Amino acid sequence: MDKSVKLKKIKPVASTSTNYSENSSINESAINYQLNLAQHGLTREQVIATERKLAKFANAMDSVVRIPFTKQGVGADAALSTIPLAGDLAGLVLTSYAFILGRRLGVPVYKMIPAVRLALIDMVVGVIPGIGTLLDIFIRPSRKTLNIVHQHIQDEYGITETIHIDRPLLHQQLEHKQRHSRFWRNPVAAWVYLHIPDVLGIVVIGLLIWGLWTAIGWLSSVFGNTTGFG
Repeated sequence: MDKSVKLKKIKPVASTSTNYSENSSINESAINYQLNLAQHGLTREQVIATERKLAKFANAMDSVVRIPFTKQGVGADAALSTIPLAGDLAGLVLTSYAFILGRRLGVPVYKMIPAVRLALIDMVVGVIPGIGTLLDIFIRPSRKTLNIVHQHIQDEYGITETIHIDRPLLHQQLEHKQRHSRFWRNPVAAWVYLHIPDVLGIVVIGLLIWGLWTAIGWLSSVFGNTTGFG
């Protein structure tokens, strides 16, 4: 009986010790993130703003027109590749801006190498008439750079949010609205604003389905009246 009483008393102490260890680990991680930011002369807000700028650039280069329900799109890079050689060189020069933004966020050169290699492949392949332009749609060095940068700031700075890179333009506009109006700080209002494209997409799809259904009904009616099978 005495032993069981002692064991019961020991359990809360072990639990408290575990919680303290977990809290210490979380605090150490937060401190490390702050130190990493300070080492590069950055703040969390600056990192998010710069990554958002990179996301806007990547969208312009690779996804101005996006295939519905996918992240695959066509951008300025593919359009430039239609101009033999000069367009491909211009695309490479423009893509270097993404590398510059990545370096500003403290991403080391060795991490950027896969994106640089992809940009060079993009330039070489783009020289091939027709096929090069088609392949440019799928070779997206700016998007690759964005992925590398986001993984880096997640590991080094503890920034895991993605909404500012998924919807960079809307996110920037929402930030501006939130500084001037308390209404946009409401989580529901902010969520609805950021998802306006999704709502519009659903409306457009609904209208297309309705239009198609109406057209089929009209054609069936015309066919029936014409052939007497109506």
